Amino acid sequence: MFSSFNKQKPSRSPKVIPINSDAAPLGVDAPVIDTHEDEELAKRLELKSRLHEALLDRLNLAVIDKVETEELRREVSGLVGQILTDENTPLRADDFKQIVSELMDEVLGLGPLEPLLADPTINDILINGHKNVFVERYGVLERSKTRFRDEKHLLRIIDKIVSRIGRRIDESTPWVDARLEDGSRVNAIIRPCSIDGPSMSIRKFSRSPLTMEKLVASEALSESAAKLLSALVEARMNVLISGGTGSGKTTMLNAMSSYIGDRERIVTIEDAAELQLQQAHVVRLETRPPNPSGTGAVLQRDLVRNALRMRPDRIIVGEVRGAETFDMLQAMNTGHDGSMTTVHANTARDALGRLEQMVTMMGVDFPTSAVRAQIASGLHFVVQLSRLSDGKRRVMSISEITGMEGDVITMQDIFVYRKTGKAEDGTVLGEFISTGMRPRCSDELMAAGVDLDPSAFISRRNRDA
Repeated sequence: MFSSFNKQKPSRSPKVIPINSDAAPLGVDAPVIDTHEDEELAKRLELKSRLHEALLDRLNLAVIDKVETEELRREVSGLVGQILTDENTPLRADDFKQIVSELMDEVLGLGPLEPLLADPTINDILINGHKNVFVERYGVLERSKTRFRDEKHLLRIIDKIVSRIGRRIDESTPWVDARLEDGSRVNAIIRPCSIDGPSMSIRKFSRSPLTMEKLVASEALSESAAKLLSALVEARMNVLISGGTGSGKTTMLNAMSSYIGDRERIVTIEDAAELQLQQAHVVRLETRPPNPSGTGAVLQRDLVRNALRMRPDRIIVGEVRGAETFDMLQAMNTGHDGSMTTVHANTARDALGRLEQMVTMMGVDFPTSAVRAQIASGLHFVVQLSRLSDGKRRVMSISEITGMEGDVITMQDIFVYRKTGKAEDGTVLGEFISTGMRPRCSDELMAAGVDLDPSAFISRRNRDA
């Protein structure tokens, strides 16, 4: 049955004997790699590289996708055993099994990245050249033993990722945003822009999206704040989620979107699709980079404009970065209530300034007052997030946009997170408090059938009094 699969029928896998018994297997994480381990790892990578090249010569790649995984594993084991016998390079049983597993990852998956992608404790994978791989666990960075054979090996993995979604990376386009099949977000950049060799960042896709209840349990926000956010979504308020890199903006957007009703038509717009909406009626749109001739690009602004013709009940833009901000504000001001988006900014006030700045990127000379009026009338709330020094992500404030005073957009904080100190282990201490300000949109929330507990908006000082 392997006649169409294997170019050369191997003999049975020979009995193997142990050598290099202290060789460290690939994909095992450790904070430090000593010189001895580094040498052993280099030998193992060289062996795996030779075996991989030999396998590519003998396997019929055209039919691999049609073969069951376990059947392919047996065939690869046989081929590896034959090659090792021919080279007189015996391995102990555990090493042989590990090599076969790693070669399966090379043939079917993303090579050395597969163990890291399968590790549920890892949130981010950060690759700085083929020798340096770091991972983030629970908000803390640590070095991984995972290595690539050489720069060519890493480039092959990057190309495998981007080509699967019809994108490319080369000297003319040395960086790319992409995604893995499971939705994990990928950014890669190569020479000449990346001086020390290819660099890649992977934000892993959560197989179990964080709900608002889980965020409350992890103390990312208080229960009262969570109830307010759910009420804003149900009452179709337009919400901007702001924060720095890795602060949890997409996670919050996913959690808040879970309160959108199943009867509503949602259109999402992203550079690289990563939102995990649970509703049945969702249309997912994704941008497209230019082709090799420099044409055919589809920008977020193009998709926002097209989304307006798709009879959406809500429009969700993964992140506003440029001129599409103007079209998003126009949509919010012309009947598309309940829209949500994210932006990179360090404070809620800075987020509004970023929106204003991005509108001016259109190249049209809009008066500043007109742009701010669009922001003030289109947006209702800003949710500010932050990743603290201990790696934990927190909602720092929930602020309501209350209107304009002259040329200034006015805001009021409803809930804030106050830092109170730091524990001996580095944990940031703090608490969520109500500012005592009741949302001005309370009547609108009530009219939408949302009933909020008035006591949630009483400040501690007034409550103690």
